[in-house]
Amino acid sequence: MAKAITTINRIELTAEQKRKLDLEEIETALIDNKESILQSLDIIKHMKERGVLSLLDGLFSEGDKVLNVLVKAADNAEATNTLKNLLLMVGVLGTINVQQLEPLLLKLNSGVARVAEYRDSDDDKLGYFDIVRSLKDPEINRALSLLFEFLKGMGEKTEGLERTTQLPENQDLHQSKDGRLENR
Repeated sequence: MAKAITTINRIELTAEQKRKLDLEEIETALIDNKESILQSLDIIKHMKERGVLSLLDGLFSEGDKVLNVLVKAADNAEATNTLKNLLLMVGVLGTINVQQLEPLLLKLNSGVARVAEYRDSDDDKLGYFDIVRSLKDPEINRALSLLFEFLKGMGEKTEGLERTTQLPENQDLHQSKDGRLENR
């Protein structure tokens, strides 16, 4: 009958065999990620052509000096206010409903295009009667209606909206007895 195995002798690889296995593993990873590696090399090439690598090299080699300059530049009231304002603007941009803003921007672009095409001449003097007559023009009438709606929105009491970071359409608002908008 066969003898029971009591000890296991592990096969130890030589340094050369270990190196060969490591190289095969790296080669397999390179082949598996060929497209990503080539794209990364292309990005690095563009960075070198634009001087970004030289800039980064200088930045890292003189890191302490650069950091010192940045800290000194940020250590004044103007920089602090700039950062606060930037953070506030980013917060405000996050609350803008772009879907509601898009039609207004399209109309604004159309108006800018017309102004760009407009040629000022002395013959185009606009009188009071011309202004009254132009109110019958459907395009001007729509523009004035849009302007008045915008002005009404600007004049609304928004105390309740200003104290929250929720989007206006997500707020459950009602008007109180004193005319202010409040969250429910």
